[in-house]
Order: sequence, then C-alpha cells, then structure tokens
Amino acid sequence: MGARSGRGAMRAERPGAAVSGGDVMPPRLPVGEGVRLLLGRDHRLTAIARTANGLLRWVQRRPDGPDWDGPELIATPPLTGLSVTQGADGFVHFAGRRVTEPGGTVAVVQAVQYQTGRPLTRWRSTGNPHKDPERARSVTDPGIAVSAAGLVHVFLVRAGGGVMMRQEAADGQWRPWQALKGQLARGDLAAVASASGRIELLVPDTRGRAMRWQQAEPDGEMVRCPNIPIAPGAGTLVGLETAPDRVTYYWADPATGGVLAHRPGEWVIPLGGGPVEGRIAALRVALDGYDCTVLAHRTVEGDVMLAACATENEAGGLWWAPTGERSAVPPALARDAYGRVVMATLGDEGGLRIAVQSGEPGLAMGPSLHV
Repeated sequence: MGARSGRGAMRAERPGAAVSGGDVMPPRLPVGEGVRLLLGRDHRLTAIARTANGLLRWVQRRPDGPDWDGPELIATPPLTGLSVTQGADGFVHFAGRRVTEPGGTVAVVQAVQYQTGRPLTRWRSTGNPHKDPERARSVTDPGIAVSAAGLVHVFLVRAGGGVMMRQEAADGQWRPWQALKGQLARGDLAAVASASGRIELLVPDTRGRAMRWQQAEPDGEMVRCPNIPIAPGAGTLVGLETAPDRVTYYWADPATGGVLAHRPGEWVIPLGGGPVEGRIAALRVALDGYDCTVLAHRTVEGDVMLAACATENEAGGLWWAPTGERSAVPPALARDAYGRVVMATLGDEGGLRIAVQSGEPGLAMGPSLHV
C-alpha cells in the first residue's frame, strides 16, 4: 500500500508552569527524540517537543478543526532525555533523567498530564538504583510504560550494563528498584504496553543482539525471554502491538540505514527507506477498511518519508514515499478523533506543522499547515 502526501524567548517560573505565545522560541531541539503527538480523552490532539528550556506544547482547539493553541513553554527540571507514553485512561506520563549540574546528582523524575492542555503535576523523583554518586551518573535515560491499571513502569540501564525496573504500586507508592539481570545493555530500550495490560521490554546490548522481557500477567513480574539476534541503530528502535500481546519492532540498520522489522519467532524483514536519523514513528490504523501499519522517519538530510502496509504483512509490499516535508526532528504519527492519520513535524525554527489524511483512497496526506 503506497503513501502520498501534499505539501523572543519566554521562561516559565517553575516546573509544570507554562507560558504561551508566538514569542516562545525553542533552542537546541534534541534531534533523536523528535516530536510526540497524542490524542486526549476529549478527542483533541497534543504535540510535545523537548527543548533545553523545557517542553513545548501545542494543543488542538477542536477535534474537527485545523486551529491549534501554542506553543506553551512548560518548565522542567534539567533533563538529558525524556520518555513519553499515554495510558489507556488518556493520562500522559513523562519520565526523564534529571541532572542537577555538571558532575552533580542524577535521578529519574516523573510527571503526569491528566487532561488535555492542563498543567503537569509536580515532577517527582523515583530515585536512582545506585547510591554511589559516580555510579549513579552512569544510568541511562529511562524508558516508560503504563499498564492497563494506570501503573507506571520505569526502565533504565545501570552501571555495568544491567537492566533495572521500578514499578508504581496500586497505592501510588514506588516499589524498590528491581534488577532484571541483563548484561552489557545499551540505553536504547523499547517498552510497550499491550491492550491486555501486559508490558514487553526490548533492550539491545553491545554484542549485536537484543534482550527481551514479558509480563506473564498485567503488573506482574518481568519474565526473561530468549534473546533476539538484532542490532538496532542507536535511537531508532520502536515497538508497536500488531496483534493481541504481540509486538512488532522497527529500527534502522546501523550499517545501511535502512528500516528493518521483526516479530519474535519470525525472520527479520528488510523494508528499505533509509538512511534514517532518529526514532521511527509507527501507527496501527484502518485504511480503506483494512488493518494497516503506517511508518514515518526522518532522513539524515531532514526529509520526511512515509510508508504503509497491511499489518504484519510487511513482506507483502511496502513503499516509501517522500512527503515533501522537512523536519528538524523525527516526525510523529497519531490518529485523530475521526480515525484519520495525522503527522507532526517541526521546522528548523521550531514551528509545528500538521498534515492530516485526505479523503482519497489509501494513505493520501493533505498538505501540511503551520500551526
């Protein structure tokens, strides 16, 4: 299935507070993280991007309209990286690696947005698995997933390459850090919460393979699964539930830059489309009544590429098409209130552009609009 497309700084006073207006300028966008696009329970979309000064947030005014408010600049603690996920209840969860100062203390911090466009909660520390300050500084940026019960699971790689997890308990308290016993892990982990509530974790290591864990039941223990012989390019890995409790992983090959796909127990499928820079976007959506997967990525030159295929049938045909868009960071994909594919990109100046699927057959995107 083919894809087609048409064509003064302000500061918040405290973490979680926001200022708005066209004068908010985003310095030093982290290229690898990209922009996030999320659909709230009120059927409005929110776009979020991290900058050196905090989070930029744009909010759709109406589910059926092209008008957006923003950007707002939402202050955060000093973060080296940010993971964002959304629970089944619509709450948006943020987790980042906070560094107080160069050579200072390091901790994982977490915040929540409960309603579209509303302030974030206070950033709470979930600590660090290391007590020794030097070892504590070696932990990676965290990954985050939320179970069907709304409980947050935080993952990271500690000193020595071991994988650690901390779970939120039903009473809102945090359970102790738990070692998952991985070795020589890298920090490019992918955590996916399935519709059933079970969480799966994939963590590449330095030996050209990836370690995998699954929960036997929602909010239960993470059970080690057989390793997978894949070596994703740094910062490109993403997981998508493509069948009940089955995750397909997409990543860029570090040698060729092309996109690859894999489901545990099956062969690796080359998808072409490279070279890729930064995180790949993946979305499962109905196109012309068929269950399909849509992929998007940014090339090293900044061009945005788009493709679609029947879900779990990547080998049956997938064609990459240039969208005509350029982006300073990897793009984001989401469904809007009407089930249409929406793509978000950011210009070099930090301006948000939104493209919405047109009414034509297949995956035909309308021209993007600056919002």
